[in-house]
Amino acid sequence: MKLRSPPPSITSPISPPSPKSLSPNLTKMPRKLTLRPTLTLATTLFSILALYAFFNTFIFSNPPTTNVTTVSFSRTSNTQNAPTKSVKVYMYDLPRKYTYGVIESYALARGGEKNSDDSLLKYPGNQHSAEWYLFSDLNRPARERGGSDVTRVLDPEEADLFYVPFFSSLSLVANPIRSNNVVASEDRPAYSDEEMQESLIEWLEQQEYWKRNNGWDHVFICQDPNALYKVVDRVKNGVLLVSDFGRLARNQASLVKDVILPYSHRINTYTGDIGVENRNSLLFFMGNRYRKEGGKIRDLLFQLLEKEEDVIIKHGTQSRESRREARKGMHTSKFCLHPAGDTPSACRLFDAIVSLCVPVIISDYIELPFEDVVDYRKIAVFVDTNTAVKPGFLVKKLRKVSTERILEFQRELKKVKHYYEYEDTNGTVKEIWRQVSLKLPLVKLMINRDKRLVKRELAEPDCSCLCSNQSGILTTL
Repeated sequence: MKLRSPPPSITSPISPPSPKSLSPNLTKMPRKLTLRPTLTLATTLFSILALYAFFNTFIFSNPPTTNVTTVSFSRTSNTQNAPTKSVKVYMYDLPRKYTYGVIESYALARGGEKNSDDSLLKYPGNQHSAEWYLFSDLNRPARERGGSDVTRVLDPEEADLFYVPFFSSLSLVANPIRSNNVVASEDRPAYSDEEMQESLIEWLEQQEYWKRNNGWDHVFICQDPNALYKVVDRVKNGVLLVSDFGRLARNQASLVKDVILPYSHRINTYTGDIGVENRNSLLFFMGNRYRKEGGKIRDLLFQLLEKEEDVIIKHGTQSRESRREARKGMHTSKFCLHPAGDTPSACRLFDAIVSLCVPVIISDYIELPFEDVVDYRKIAVFVDTNTAVKPGFLVKKLRKVSTERILEFQRELKKVKHYYEYEDTNGTVKEIWRQVSLKLPLVKLMINRDKRLVKRELAEPDCSCLCSNQSGILTTL
């Protein structure tokens, strides 16, 4: 099936009369007569209480709605039982070249053929597949999207937010160096991601709803750290769906306005139960040994760990064979190493989570998805970079972790791993939309605020929000 977006207050009870008003001569009576007034007083008090009970039960049995206690209780009950209002999202019907055209261009650059039937085009599986899953989800019939925090609307006038479904991550890699037998031609034109980014913005800036609120109510996905790099300054007002802040400036992205996405895991989910009986390796890592910037930690860790007896650490690249080896290693190890790469995060973390292999995160500036519902201290071990490269520190600490503690980690991993499953109907996609829906109050605030502010140039970016920052945790072991 072709997935395309179509265009009076209550009266207080009477206070009982004082003893003096009931018996004015009480104090002048002789001592031997005190019993009778006492009985009279008791009888009077009893009568008053009986009258109060009568009026309270029968006269005021249905108190007015202005009763403070009743109103407060009613509001609490309604709030708890009322369904959450779904956020309305309008998905732009972008020209084909920004969606299926990107898939086709990617295939043509690798020897594929043109295809006039979009339903036969297959999005190439990779760690940045979130753009495809979100696009597909919004194209599903409403009856199949039950429980989602966003509802797709076809009338932009009804929309709270506008989703721009450009496959920006796939576009970034659609035209790598072509193989010798594939050359640019009329049928296989050279593809330019930069030109695509520019043309997208030109198209968008002509849209009424983009101009109306200066882009604040628009949602963009740029999961690859370099996606939309050329135009990110022109879309930074919008809600950015990213997996990493590693390549974004502090005035372009923040935890307040944007949403952190998990990468798609590349290896198969572990289907067994918790346990360490079949996990003979202490620690496993397989990935590119040589990275830039913060990823230089990898080479140091290789030097420290590659000779350890119960540690498997291998240099590997993205290939089918490497994924097979990685699956075997993660499914048979107690801990899985996650050092920073060129940017703080990578899909390897999510491979470990679905493998029930306890992640050991050595990445000081990492931001993690869904932290309002996932406490990562319960599912992962954090070690700061300076501590991790001390000779003998890491393996010594990991060997001291008891079996019961590892099982606790695994139990928690099993509870939360559905958050990292894009194909689970109650998994990643549903949680991403929930996170997006939570941004709506801030979006409305920024729209109203933006319309009254005087624009001015600043010498330094004004980061008046929560920005990515270094973890204060030295180690959780």
